[in-house]
Amino acid sequence: MKTNRVLSFFFFLLFVFTLTAQEDSLRIENPELIDTISEEKDYKPYNALAPAKAAFYSAILPGLGQAYNGKYWKIPLVYAGIGTGVYFYINNNKEWNRYRDAYKNRLAGRKDEFTVDGDERISDDGLIRAQEFYRRNKEISILVIAGFYVLNIIDANVNAHLQQFNVSEDLSLKPNMEFDDFTGKSNYGLSLNFRF
Repeated sequence: MKTNRVLSFFFFLLFVFTLTAQEDSLRIENPELIDTISEEKDYKPYNALAPAKAAFYSAILPGLGQAYNGKYWKIPLVYAGIGTGVYFYINNNKEWNRYRDAYKNRLAGRKDEFTVDGDERISDDGLIRAQEFYRRNKEISILVIAGFYVLNIIDANVNAHLQQFNVSEDLSLKPNMEFDDFTGKSNYGLSLNFRF
């Protein structure tokens, strides 16, 4: 019975010393440091409508959503993509009209640009195939224009979402190298740091 009391008293003292040690480890020695850390973490307030605004602006005028997000370097890329599609549409439309007019003139019995001295350089089937080729390329050009337009809207929306994403050093993944004094070798690894 006496040994139980001694053991109980011993565990009680151990428990009390553990609590006081933990209390000392939680004590803040430099309160000014906490004030500077809290001042550094001044984040912009979350704006739930920013992604919708950016997408709306890009839908009204391509590149305007990128300007709203502050990504000005993306505006020339948007216009280069849309402009390339427009250029190829105009070029393919011109060639399609050229072959179509030649085919119409040939059906009407008139001379066309592909007939030289009564000799047809391109047959009727060749004119039909050329019209189909340029019509298909016109349709692909329209898809490219629409694709860049939609991609412009999606990019503005996603970028506005990601700008509000909190990227702080509270959670960081860093490479780590430790030297083991006992074995004399280096240990490599990754350390995941999480600060509250």
